[in-house]
Amino acid sequence: MTSSDERWDVVGVGANSVDFVNLLPGYPQPFGSFAKMQIKDRRVLCGGQTATAMCTCASLGLRSKYVGVSGTDENGRRIRAELTQREVDITDLIIRDAENQFAVILVDGRSGERTVLWDRDPALTAEPVDVPRDAIVSGRMLIVDCHQTAASAQAARYAREARMPTVIDVEKVRPGIADLLQNIDAIIAAQEFPTALTGHEDLGRALAAMGREFGAAVVTVTLGAEGSLTWCNGREIRTPAFQVDCVDSTGAGDVFRGAFAAGCLRSSEEDLEDVLAYANAVAALNCRALGSRGGIPTPEEVEQLLFPRPRL
Repeated sequence: MTSSDERWDVVGVGANSVDFVNLLPGYPQPFGSFAKMQIKDRRVLCGGQTATAMCTCASLGLRSKYVGVSGTDENGRRIRAELTQREVDITDLIIRDAENQFAVILVDGRSGERTVLWDRDPALTAEPVDVPRDAIVSGRMLIVDCHQTAASAQAARYAREARMPTVIDVEKVRPGIADLLQNIDAIIAAQEFPTALTGHEDLGRALAAMGREFGAAVVTVTLGAEGSLTWCNGREIRTPAFQVDCVDSTGAGDVFRGAFAAGCLRSSEEDLEDVLAYANAVAALNCRALGSRGGIPTPEEVEQLLFPRPRL
């Protein structure tokens, strides 16, 4: 029996990346004292939207499968090794003769905010024909991102046909995005996306428009230090962020998506408000360390943040 024949909690289709993370004393400026600065810390770490979400799911106790494309270079080998080490199944990962996607990330050491500079070889693009139906429908839930809309849309159609719930991590309006969103149950967007897609400056109005147009049961926008805003069946849910010592905000949104899936699957009785609080808690804890996955917490750490024990 291959891994594709097994049943997984979560299957993810989308991007992976190797991140060259540089922690700086401030944000670079063209003039003045921040025109030149010494790097405080630098690491080579793994990231990518869906790959990071799958690592989050695995850390939270879910059986997780990743479907994507990696390169034949050292970065591609690094991605595959870390996914395996984190107990994410990569049986259906495709390896192509190309350089793996990578990013140079500049982290402002004062605030934890980051700037991402990335590049990706077109040879790494997954097409709909590359999406294995059996692997997709072997899960209880599907997570996709918006980097390769046609492939993600195909995966979402397979999941919808199998009556699997679908979640998307969407950050940019790309060609084919409407077709992709038609088969998504929970849309989780980056802060700029709802306005860019709908034209509505008011986020609540934008989320409602997305929910009505695409028939999504849940539409959420992540807001960093302000937590998240969600539209569900005509009502808004504002979920505050948790306060932590933020070292690096890279990957917080990706971790939120993975934790949202984990929260949904923890119990059929889980309220949406509890799921959103859980996702915000996991995302906040991830900001404690450098990199997209540097601070992914254990289930015990999440419970401690959600339900702190009184000091004796």
